[in-house]
Amino acid sequence: MLSVLLGLAAAVAYGSGDFLGGLAARRLPPLRVTAISAASGLVLLLVLLAVVPGTPSGAAVGWGVASGVAGAAAIALLYACLAIGPMSILSPLTAVVSAIVPVGVGLLQGSRLGPAGWAGISLALVAVVLVGFVPDASAPKPTAAGLLMALAAGVGIGVVLVFLDQTPADSGLVPLVANRVTNVVLTGGAVAVLALVALSRRRRSPGPGGAGLAVPTAHAPGTAGPAGTPAGAPSATRGLAPALRLALLCGVADAGANVLILLGLRLGDLTVMSVLTALYSAVTVVLAAVVLRERLTRSQVVGLVLALAAAVLLALD
Repeated sequence: MLSVLLGLAAAVAYGSGDFLGGLAARRLPPLRVTAISAASGLVLLLVLLAVVPGTPSGAAVGWGVASGVAGAAAIALLYACLAIGPMSILSPLTAVVSAIVPVGVGLLQGSRLGPAGWAGISLALVAVVLVGFVPDASAPKPTAAGLLMALAAGVGIGVVLVFLDQTPADSGLVPLVANRVTNVVLTGGAVAVLALVALSRRRRSPGPGGAGLAVPTAHAPGTAGPAGTPAGAPSATRGLAPALRLALLCGVADAGANVLILLGLRLGDLTVMSVLTALYSAVTVVLAAVVLRERLTRSQVVGLVLALAAAVLLALD
């Protein structure tokens, strides 16, 4: 029961972070939002590391770094696929795969669930699809490249959970700190490289003032970014302070979710935790409806009801 509560809390934290990150990405490029949130999350984890006891070891750091690399690659693939294909199809596909991968690994490791548990997992996977799917007749069909990247992104997110599940029980938050340091290095390095490329192009660009190309964003112009960001390149000058605050809060929420999922993995089952965590999209949809007054479709409402039913069944198993 406690592990189920931790999984649900992690889904709430992840969904809140996704919502905050999406708002921040309306005014800042998504890659910069990712880098800023990674840094703020690292600060929170370092503070918690001083309070929560943990034994550093090669296994703890190694699995943490591996999960950080997998997570950074997964996010890059997710942004890339959403830039070239319909989010209504590719986003739920990624979420479902991210749950299926740990479920398969959990079964291979000997995870045993009763009828209620399997029913809960089945309902949760259907709920993820219904909550994330928003029919749009005008949306283009996904390309083979988009589908492959969405699948790879889902596998990467699932692998993060599998790697964290392998960390030593006495390592405390050491693996998460290693994960976040890796994330900061990779995303911060990517932002720095893109900034240098943009600066180089400006210097070579003709015209008064040397105006050149802007730093590329993680989504192409005219397409939706993460968490439903509007089309077009976000402005780094309009509302910069609020965007920075949102990005910082996004990192805190995401790091808090990582702590909850790690505790849940150590107390409970990888299979159950991965499915519950995948319900984060339901939280994002609810926040969008409450805060942004976005209208819920019938399929999303059904998905939310199924998500609640799934949580009850998993708690009863």
